[in-house]
Amino acid sequence: MRGLLVAIGSAWWEIGLHAGVFSVFDVDSPSFDLVNADYMVGLPLTFRYQDFSAMLRVFHQSSHLGDEFLLRTRTNRINLSYEALDLRLSQEIADVLRLYAGGGYLFDQTPTELDPFWVQYGIELASPWPSRRAKWRPIAAVDVQQHEENDWTADVSARAGIEIDGVLLTRKLQILLEYFTGHSPNGQFYRDKVQYLGIGTHFHF
Repeated sequence: MRGLLVAIGSAWWEIGLHAGVFSVFDVDSPSFDLVNADYMVGLPLTFRYQDFSAMLRVFHQSSHLGDEFLLRTRTNRINLSYEALDLRLSQEIADVLRLYAGGGYLFDQTPTELDPFWVQYGIELASPWPSRRAKWRPIAAVDVQQHEENDWTADVSARAGIEIDGVLLTRKLQILLEYFTGHSPNGQFYRDKVQYLGIGTHFHF
């Protein structure tokens, strides 16, 4: 995310840009076929006052199957695309706990019968031990999303690992084990139920 940050009184306001491509590859295929790619671009407006923050965002997302995967499997393609508006509220407590909740609404969506509402909420925990001078600490988080399209069933992501401060001067690096159960987060397969366990690294710019 890149943005313009402005202080008004004791509050901070920022308008920025979210953009990303989230891809899935079939590593068992001879040419590592691209299975699915989700493209997202959004304009977030964020507000922060002390330990409270909020983000209002409008964004576009579209999903595309890889050509080689489509030709090889003859998968029925879904032209998933939409614009959306979402709002999230967050409260930090004592540099150890963060609670957040929000929701969103889809518009100009394809397929047109895609139900528009969803909610999201979760909790993040950061251990106070060892002290900050150690530059690392255990962290854990649980995120829950519920979509009207999926009859409000819960999609749950749980992560735990370590966070390292001071990587490349002031950046943070997270190494996390993740468990997910629910509907696929990959756009073309949003109707499918998936369950997985994995490990990932996250570098915070």
